[in-house]
Amino acid sequence: MPPLELDRMPADPIEQFAVWFEEAWEVVPLAEAMTLATVDAADVPDARMVLLKGFGPAGFRFFTNYESAKGRELEANPRAALVLYWRELDRQVRVRGPVTRIPATESDEYFAIRPRDSRIAAAVSPQSQPIERDELDRRFRELAAELGDSDVPRPDHWGGYLVRPESIEFWQGRHSRMHDRILYAREHGGGWAIERLAP
Repeated sequence: MPPLELDRMPADPIEQFAVWFEEAWEVVPLAEAMTLATVDAADVPDARMVLLKGFGPAGFRFFTNYESAKGRELEANPRAALVLYWRELDRQVRVRGPVTRIPATESDEYFAIRPRDSRIAAAVSPQSQPIERDELDRRFRELAAELGDSDVPRPDHWGGYLVRPESIEFWQGRHSRMHDRILYAREHGGGWAIERLAP
């Protein structure tokens, strides 16, 4: 891939992310997969893969169970880091910032377009809690039978989060290991400071 030139980077990192994400979407299987890192009650880092389900000027969105391990961690310490790595392009994007729940209406809209089985699973799974497989399957079958052809309502314990970036770093690999790293840091006035970092 061509090197990153500091003077050719857009003023808004979301604009740069949109270009990279579109390019990744064309060649990377599951380009929306990203690592979400949080901190637990003992200040120990925790990380897992989630799916990016939208981005824009406000930030980066994902959905999960509010009562899961990540949901409890975000409730106690509403800050997170994201990493998207696209091996096929030798690119990585790192995002850090505070996290808020998105409005219930937006969670409702996304929940309604998920596959039916995924909606039932979200309703019956006590995510991150110990459970026997037979019990989990029983809950799924019972709710599916109970609902019949009826709609699956979004459970109160499930919804979306928005990571509001305070910093976004774009990393572009080079064969020489002299990689390009461009960091955007949000300024108090709302704009972005841009600088190159050593690899």
